[in-house]
Amino acid sequence: MTFSTRTIAFTRSILAAAALTAAAPVAADARIAGSYDGVWNVVFATTRGACHSGTSIPFTVAGNRVSSAGGGRVEGSVNRGGAVAVRVSVGASKARGGGRLVGNSGSGSWSGIISGDRCSGTWQATRS
Repeated sequence: MTFSTRTIAFTRSILAAAALTAAAPVAADARIAGSYDGVWNVVFATTRGACHSGTSIPFTVAGNRVSSAGGGRVEGSVNRGGAVAVRVSVGASKARGGGRLVGNSGSGSWSGIISGDRCSGTWQATRS
């Protein structure tokens, strides 16, 4: 079986387009995964319990990891859609939170034991 020059050129074009299409989602995923990177200032408000409102803790997002930017121990993750789940501990106080980041802001809820009091509330975040 012989192939014409036109058939070979067409086949090469299809293969090149397929390779570009296959690589595009990987590049997009890498860009999206890092789209929340930076330092976020997170302010906590208490809606239930006797815990202090207005506490601010800086978080760092790098890829899909959330960590402390200087304010206690912070561990967590953020997915491509901006859903975030975090655990925070400062001394004997511990809390868990979840929510969503969108662009340069975010919000969600938290609950935990702060200075011996069981509390819960909301949080608001802005990227520096």
